[in-house]
Amino acid sequence: MSRPRGAVPVRPDLAERAGYHSPQVEVEVRLNTNESPLPPPEAWRAELQEEIAVMAFNRYPDRKATALRRALGQAHDVSADDVFCANGSNEVLQCLLLAYGGAGRKVVLFEPTYALHRHIAELTATEVVASWRGADFRLDLDVVDDVVDRHQPVITFLCSPNNPTGMSEPPGLIRHVLDRAPGLVVVDEAYGQFAPWSALQLRAEQAPGAERLVVVRTFSKTWSIAACRLGYLVASPEVVTACELASLPYHLDAVTQAAGRLALHHERDMQARVAMLVEERGRLQAALADLPVESWPSDANFILFRPTSRPGAAVWRDLVEQSVLIRDCTTWPGLDGCLRVTVGTPAENGRFLAALERSLGGRR
Repeated sequence: MSRPRGAVPVRPDLAERAGYHSPQVEVEVRLNTNESPLPPPEAWRAELQEEIAVMAFNRYPDRKATALRRALGQAHDVSADDVFCANGSNEVLQCLLLAYGGAGRKVVLFEPTYALHRHIAELTATEVVASWRGADFRLDLDVVDDVVDRHQPVITFLCSPNNPTGMSEPPGLIRHVLDRAPGLVVVDEAYGQFAPWSALQLRAEQAPGAERLVVVRTFSKTWSIAACRLGYLVASPEVVTACELASLPYHLDAVTQAAGRLALHHERDMQARVAMLVEERGRLQAALADLPVESWPSDANFILFRPTSRPGAAVWRDLVEQSVLIRDCTTWPGLDGCLRVTVGTPAENGRFLAALERSLGGRR
């Protein structure tokens, strides 16, 4: 006698989980996902089209992404053996957690921070120990020492500049964590090009503990190719080998590998875009200082702020009605009433500021 067949239940720990996503609505100015507001250079597009024209699409891509890793190694003055590439920095994080996390292991992170650190850790059955930043969103070394000493994590996550707060971790703090944490120290530098310094400098200096330092980066922001989904890490060869063991075969397609390698030919364009966005970030910060909001300093391409004259959720709705979309963080833990705006083009930033001023009823 056959058994009745019904829906197969998903894992119990997934049933209650919501996937990570950024809600989109149709607007004229979209400043909610921290992408580059500018497309990649036309010369890059032409070079990519030339490569695609002769690409052997009937063959699997280079499994090790050899040419891309070599180019990234040259860009960072490291060996290709120190570089691992994947589909966006999120897949890099997933490979790290598949390799080093799992049941019976712990990772430490400091909230509020990038939600995918927790999300991917939990998907890999890794226990997450969260500690909280101070009221100014900075880390207290005593708090850091206490949590890593008590829990002995296999990975300690630092996001620098931190998303969604925008502030970089100072070199002394990362040096301290490297000295204190027993496992890998993963510094997520998705917005690293906008910041005044990089943890990659600690590897170059061979700082104590540098062999356990992992720096993660993405092509989605300053390189203007978010659609390609390309990220990478720079770490010791042992970490790279571990990530290769955890990744799927041929996980990085040939077009994406070519897109990233060719993007590195246009570093001058990237630096010019970064300079423009940093200048616009300063303009936004100065304008926000004249409005009834609380805002925090940023080393990234976004700014976190909290309206003080009206509820943040109401301000967010006002902006959408004026065809300006920013990120609603008002219900995120530790960010009560906060909103986050991506730095856009001068025209987009002007639209945002005008809409915000109307919503808040004028300046201070």
